[in-house]
Amino acid sequence: MGGVYSSEKMARVFSYESSDVDWCEDNYKHSENVAEYFNTMSSFIFFIISPIMLYLFHPYAKERHLAIHLVWIMMIFVGIFSAYFHMTLSFMGQMLDELSILWVLAVGYSMWFPRKLFPFFIKDRYKFSGLIMVATIITTASSFVKPTANAYALNFFGIHILYVVIQEMRGCTDQKLLQLARLSIGLWLLAISCWISDRFGCSFWQRLGFCYMHGIWHILIVLAVAYATTLVAYLDANYEIPYSLPGLQYWPSDKWPVGFPQIVLKATTKTQKRC
Repeated sequence: MGGVYSSEKMARVFSYESSDVDWCEDNYKHSENVAEYFNTMSSFIFFIISPIMLYLFHPYAKERHLAIHLVWIMMIFVGIFSAYFHMTLSFMGQMLDELSILWVLAVGYSMWFPRKLFPFFIKDRYKFSGLIMVATIITTASSFVKPTANAYALNFFGIHILYVVIQEMRGCTDQKLLQLARLSIGLWLLAISCWISDRFGCSFWQRLGFCYMHGIWHILIVLAVAYATTLVAYLDANYEIPYSLPGLQYWPSDKWPVGFPQIVLKATTKTQKRC
Protein backbone atom coordinates (compact mmCIF):
# COMPACT_ATOMS: atom_id res chain seq x y z
CA MET A 1 0.00 0.00 0.00
CA GLY A 2 2.83 2.36 0.90
CA GLY A 3 4.52 1.66 -2.43
CA VAL A 4 1.35 2.52 -4.37
CA TYR A 5 0.95 5.77 -2.41
CA SER A 6 4.59 6.69 -3.04
CA SER A 7 4.29 6.04 -6.76
CA GLU A 8 1.10 8.12 -6.96
CA LYS A 9 2.79 10.96 -5.08
CA MET A 10 5.79 10.76 -7.43
CA ALA A 11 3.49 10.82 -10.44
CA ARG A 12 1.79 13.96 -9.15
CA VAL A 13 5.02 16.00 -9.00
CA PHE A 14 5.58 15.24 -12.71
CA SER A 15 1.98 15.91 -13.74
CA TYR A 16 0.91 18.99 -15.69
CA GLU A 17 0.06 22.05 -13.54
CA SER A 18 1.18 20.41 -10.29
CA SER A 19 3.28 23.50 -9.53
CA ASP A 20 1.82 26.38 -7.52
CA VAL A 21 3.57 28.80 -9.88
CA ASP A 22 1.66 29.94 -12.97
CA TRP A 23 2.93 32.85 -15.04
CA CYS A 24 0.80 35.46 -16.78
CA GLU A 25 0.74 33.89 -20.25
CA ASP A 26 -2.54 32.16 -21.13
CA ASN A 27 -2.23 28.39 -20.75
CA TYR A 28 -2.66 26.07 -23.76
CA LYS A 29 -3.45 29.00 -26.05
CA HIS A 30 -1.30 27.75 -28.94
CA SER A 31 -0.96 24.05 -28.17
CA GLU A 32 -2.89 21.53 -26.10
CA ASN A 33 0.43 19.96 -25.04
CA VAL A 34 2.31 23.15 -24.09
CA ALA A 35 1.01 25.11 -21.09
CA GLU A 36 2.89 28.37 -21.73
CA TYR A 37 3.90 28.40 -25.37
CA PHE A 38 5.89 31.65 -25.61
CA ASN A 39 7.61 31.07 -22.27
CA THR A 40 8.61 27.61 -23.48
CA MET A 41 9.86 28.80 -26.88
CA SER A 42 11.79 31.74 -25.40
CA SER A 43 13.74 29.27 -23.23
CA PHE A 44 15.49 28.08 -26.40
CA ILE A 45 17.53 31.31 -26.37
CA PHE A 46 19.73 29.49 -23.83
CA PHE A 47 20.66 26.96 -26.53
CA ILE A 48 21.77 29.75 -28.87
CA ILE A 49 23.73 31.96 -26.48
CA SER A 50 25.42 29.24 -24.38
CA PRO A 51 27.48 27.63 -27.21
CA ILE A 52 28.57 31.10 -28.37
CA MET A 53 29.77 31.98 -24.87
CA LEU A 54 31.51 28.61 -24.47
CA TYR A 55 33.44 29.41 -27.66
CA LEU A 56 34.26 32.98 -26.56
CA PHE A 57 35.31 31.91 -23.06
CA HIS A 58 37.63 29.12 -24.22
CA PRO A 59 40.95 31.04 -24.48
CA TYR A 60 40.43 32.47 -20.99
CA ALA A 61 39.21 29.14 -19.53
CA LYS A 62 42.13 27.30 -21.10
CA GLU A 63 44.57 29.63 -19.35
CA ARG A 64 42.68 30.01 -16.08
CA HIS A 65 40.85 26.69 -15.50
CA LEU A 66 38.72 24.58 -17.84
CA ALA A 67 36.16 24.13 -15.05
CA ILE A 68 35.01 27.66 -15.90
CA HIS A 69 33.18 26.11 -18.86
CA LEU A 70 30.80 24.56 -16.31
CA VAL A 71 28.96 27.88 -16.03
CA TRP A 72 27.78 27.93 -19.65
CA ILE A 73 27.39 24.15 -19.88
CA MET A 74 25.02 24.37 -16.93
CA MET A 75 23.23 27.31 -18.56
CA ILE A 76 22.21 24.89 -21.32
CA PHE A 77 20.55 22.75 -18.63
CA VAL A 78 18.84 25.87 -17.28
CA GLY A 79 17.32 26.26 -20.75
CA ILE A 80 16.25 22.60 -20.87
CA PHE A 81 14.60 22.71 -17.46
CA SER A 82 13.04 26.12 -18.11
CA ALA A 83 11.42 24.81 -21.30
CA TYR A 84 10.23 21.68 -19.47
CA PHE A 85 8.74 23.71 -16.63
CA HIS A 86 6.87 26.16 -18.83
CA MET A 87 5.66 23.36 -21.09
CA THR A 88 4.16 21.40 -18.18
CA LEU A 89 3.94 23.76 -15.19
CA SER A 90 4.82 20.68 -13.16
CA PHE A 91 6.27 20.78 -9.66
CA MET A 92 9.30 18.80 -10.80
CA GLY A 93 9.82 21.20 -13.71
CA GLN A 94 9.72 24.15 -11.32
CA MET A 95 12.28 22.60 -8.97
CA LEU A 96 14.64 21.59 -11.79
CA ASP A 97 14.39 25.06 -13.30
CA GLU A 98 15.11 26.88 -10.04
CA LEU A 99 17.75 24.50 -8.73
CA SER A 100 19.69 24.57 -12.00
CA ILE A 101 19.88 28.37 -11.65
CA LEU A 102 21.03 27.97 -8.04
CA TRP A 103 23.87 25.67 -9.09
CA VAL A 104 24.95 28.03 -11.90
CA LEU A 105 25.20 30.77 -9.28
CA ALA A 106 27.14 28.44 -6.97
CA VAL A 107 29.69 27.60 -9.66
CA GLY A 108 30.01 31.26 -10.60
CA TYR A 109 30.61 32.29 -6.99
CA SER A 110 33.17 29.50 -6.56
CA MET A 111 35.10 30.50 -9.68
CA TRP A 112 34.92 34.28 -9.65
CA PHE A 113 34.14 35.72 -6.23
CA PRO A 114 37.04 38.10 -5.44
CA ARG A 115 39.58 36.73 -2.96
CA LYS A 116 39.70 40.05 -1.11
CA LEU A 117 36.02 39.60 -0.20
CA PHE A 118 36.42 36.07 1.19
CA PRO A 119 35.31 35.58 4.83
CA PHE A 120 38.21 36.16 7.24
CA PHE A 121 38.48 32.45 8.07
CA ILE A 122 38.90 31.42 4.41
CA LYS A 123 42.41 31.66 2.99
CA ASP A 124 42.16 30.06 -0.46
CA ARG A 125 39.66 29.50 -3.28
CA TYR A 126 39.58 25.73 -2.77
CA LYS A 127 38.20 26.12 0.76
CA PHE A 128 35.87 28.91 -0.36
CA SER A 129 34.49 26.67 -3.12
CA GLY A 130 33.94 23.90 -0.58
CA LEU A 131 31.99 26.30 1.64
CA ILE A 132 29.86 27.40 -1.33
CA MET A 133 29.14 23.77 -2.29
CA VAL A 134 28.07 22.86 1.26
CA ALA A 135 25.81 25.93 1.42
CA THR A 136 24.33 25.08 -1.99
CA ILE A 137 23.58 21.49 -0.99
CA ILE A 138 21.81 22.72 2.16
CA THR A 139 19.90 25.32 0.13
CA THR A 140 18.93 22.67 -2.43
CA ALA A 141 17.43 20.51 0.31
CA SER A 142 15.66 23.43 2.01
CA SER A 143 14.19 24.67 -1.28
CA PHE A 144 11.56 21.92 -1.08
CA VAL A 145 10.19 23.39 2.16
CA LYS A 146 8.57 26.46 0.54
CA PRO A 147 9.04 26.19 -3.24
CA THR A 148 7.07 29.37 -4.04
CA ALA A 149 9.78 31.43 -2.28
CA ASN A 150 12.65 30.00 -4.33
CA ALA A 151 12.45 32.43 -7.24
CA TYR A 152 12.49 35.44 -4.91
CA ALA A 153 15.51 34.04 -3.04
CA LEU A 154 17.38 33.51 -6.30
CA ASN A 155 16.82 37.12 -7.32
CA PHE A 156 18.45 38.29 -4.08
CA PHE A 157 21.66 36.69 -5.35
CA GLY A 158 21.41 39.07 -8.29
CA ILE A 159 21.27 42.01 -5.88
CA HIS A 160 24.39 40.76 -4.10
CA ILE A 161 26.24 40.32 -7.41
CA LEU A 162 25.19 43.86 -8.34
CA TYR A 163 26.67 45.11 -5.06
CA VAL A 164 29.96 43.29 -5.69
CA VAL A 165 30.20 44.66 -9.25
CA ILE A 166 29.60 48.23 -8.04
CA GLN A 167 32.30 47.81 -5.39
CA GLU A 168 34.74 46.49 -8.01
CA MET A 169 34.00 49.35 -10.39
CA ARG A 170 34.77 52.06 -7.85
CA GLY A 171 37.85 53.93 -8.95
CA CYS A 172 37.90 52.17 -12.34
CA THR A 173 39.02 54.42 -15.20
CA ASP A 174 38.88 51.86 -18.03
CA GLN A 175 36.03 53.19 -20.17
CA LYS A 176 35.54 49.91 -22.02
CA LEU A 177 35.20 48.03 -18.73
CA LEU A 178 32.85 50.67 -17.32
CA GLN A 179 30.70 50.44 -20.44
CA LEU A 180 30.52 46.65 -20.05
CA ALA A 181 29.48 47.09 -16.41
CA ARG A 182 26.76 49.59 -17.39
CA LEU A 183 25.42 47.24 -20.08
CA SER A 184 25.43 44.28 -17.67
CA ILE A 185 23.58 46.22 -14.98
CA GLY A 186 21.18 47.78 -17.49
CA LEU A 187 20.25 44.41 -19.01
CA TRP A 188 19.76 42.90 -15.54
CA LEU A 189 17.51 45.79 -14.46
CA LEU A 190 15.42 45.44 -17.63
CA ALA A 191 15.20 41.68 -17.12
CA ILE A 192 14.19 41.87 -13.46
CA SER A 193 11.63 44.57 -14.35
CA CYS A 194 10.02 42.15 -16.81
CA TRP A 195 10.02 39.37 -14.21
CA ILE A 196 8.40 41.58 -11.57
CA SER A 197 5.94 43.02 -14.08
CA ASP A 198 4.78 39.55 -15.14
CA ARG A 199 4.54 38.35 -11.55
CA PHE A 200 2.72 41.33 -10.04
CA GLY A 201 1.28 43.24 -13.00
CA CYS A 202 -0.45 40.43 -14.84
CA SER A 203 -3.91 42.05 -14.86
CA PHE A 204 -2.44 45.12 -16.60
CA TRP A 205 -0.80 43.04 -19.33
CA GLN A 206 -3.95 40.94 -19.75
CA ARG A 207 -5.94 44.12 -20.45
CA LEU A 208 -3.38 44.99 -23.12
CA GLY A 209 -3.47 41.47 -24.51
CA PHE A 210 0.31 41.14 -24.09
CA CYS A 211 1.12 38.47 -21.50
CA TYR A 212 4.68 37.72 -22.58
CA MET A 213 6.88 39.62 -20.13
CA HIS A 214 8.28 36.44 -18.59
CA GLY A 215 9.36 35.23 -22.02
CA ILE A 216 11.12 38.58 -22.59
CA TRP A 217 12.78 38.06 -19.17
CA HIS A 218 14.29 34.82 -20.54
CA ILE A 219 15.87 36.65 -23.46
CA LEU A 220 17.14 39.61 -21.44
CA ILE A 221 18.52 37.56 -18.56
CA VAL A 222 20.60 35.34 -20.87
CA LEU A 223 22.09 38.45 -22.46
CA ALA A 224 22.67 39.97 -18.99
CA VAL A 225 24.47 36.80 -17.87
CA ALA A 226 26.61 36.83 -21.03
CA TYR A 227 27.74 40.39 -20.33
CA ALA A 228 28.04 39.98 -16.55
CA THR A 229 30.05 36.73 -16.66
CA THR A 230 32.48 38.33 -19.10
CA LEU A 231 32.81 41.30 -16.77
CA VAL A 232 33.56 39.24 -13.65
CA ALA A 233 35.79 36.87 -15.63
CA TYR A 234 37.81 39.84 -16.90
CA LEU A 235 38.23 41.11 -13.34
CA ASP A 236 39.23 37.60 -12.28
CA ALA A 237 41.80 37.39 -15.10
CA ASN A 238 43.39 40.62 -13.92
CA TYR A 239 43.59 39.28 -10.36
CA GLU A 240 44.54 35.66 -11.01
CA ILE A 241 46.43 35.60 -14.33
CA PRO A 242 47.67 39.19 -14.77
CA TYR A 243 50.64 37.97 -16.86
CA SER A 244 48.14 37.11 -19.64
CA LEU A 245 47.47 40.85 -20.19
CA PRO A 246 43.70 40.41 -20.56
CA GLY A 247 41.73 42.77 -22.73
CA LEU A 248 38.11 43.24 -23.80
CA GLN A 249 36.64 43.17 -27.27
CA TYR A 250 33.34 42.28 -28.92
CA TRP A 251 32.44 39.38 -31.19
CA PRO A 252 31.95 39.02 -34.10
CA SER A 253 33.55 42.42 -34.66
CA ASP A 254 34.91 44.96 -32.22
CA LYS A 255 33.82 47.70 -34.64
CA TRP A 256 30.14 46.74 -34.58
CA PRO A 257 27.78 48.75 -32.33
CA VAL A 258 26.47 45.50 -30.78
CA GLY A 259 28.07 42.14 -30.09
CA PHE A 260 29.03 39.60 -27.46
CA PRO A 261 31.84 40.62 -25.09
CA GLN A 262 34.90 38.41 -24.89
CA ILE A 263 38.23 38.32 -23.09
CA VAL A 264 41.33 38.38 -25.24
CA LEU A 265 44.66 37.33 -23.78
CA LYS A 266 47.69 39.11 -25.21
CA ALA A 267 50.04 36.63 -23.50
CA THR A 268 49.83 33.09 -22.10
CA THR A 269 52.01 30.77 -20.06
CA LYS A 270 53.70 29.77 -23.31
CA THR A 271 54.72 33.36 -24.04
CA GLN A 272 55.42 34.35 -20.42
CA LYS A 273 59.10 35.15 -19.86
CA ARG A 274 60.82 33.02 -17.28
CA CYS A 275 64.02 34.04 -15.43
